[in-house]
Amino acid sequence: MSSGAPKGENCLVDMDSKAGDLFGAEDAHPTGTGGNGAAGVLAKLWLPKGLSVSVAKEWFDRRRVSIRPWASFVDQRKFSKPRSFGELCQRVVKNVEVYNSNYTFIFLGLILYCIISSPMLLIALAVFAGAFYIIHLKSLESKLVVLGKELTVPHQMSLAGAISLPVFWLAGAGAAVFWVLGATLFLIGSHAAFRQLEGTDLDELLMEPV
Repeated sequence: MSSGAPKGENCLVDMDSKAGDLFGAEDAHPTGTGGNGAAGVLAKLWLPKGLSVSVAKEWFDRRRVSIRPWASFVDQRKFSKPRSFGELCQRVVKNVEVYNSNYTFIFLGLILYCIISSPMLLIALAVFAGAFYIIHLKSLESKLVVLGKELTVPHQMSLAGAISLPVFWLAGAGAAVFWVLGATLFLIGSHAAFRQLEGTDLDELLMEPV
């Protein structure tokens, strides 16, 4: 008779070890990010490198810290018509530099409003996310090869986009994109053109070599 644990116990041990490998954040996530709770769930989505939750959070925090006070941003007393085309160009360049974080959040807010106000667009985004998730899971189980080339993450996202394209078309995604871009250019352009430069900004412009 052979010594050791019975076959049933061996099966349980193997299943436990595989479950540990499957749900271990360090092994499941290619970027090596771990964690529990919501962070652990997001880590198991196998986000592509460079698009991890920590990177997105760090970018968001940097933008939030560099935001100029909104009260000063919309202070009507600091708006006036530029006296010349040269002054208009100076205002646009400098205000975009100074208020770039504010403008970024305006852009994100317009995108969020557009998505929330369009249920079909929410469905289209859900279809895209689901398609990409399923394709990526399949690629982890076995390499996906098309025309002799392995599908990388960008290729998988493109395939998911192609699958969900009819839904985006029905949701009017093209019109939504043009609306967001138009509204963003109008709001940011108007603010940057009519917002007066601060005294320190004028001094810097005067000191710059011509």
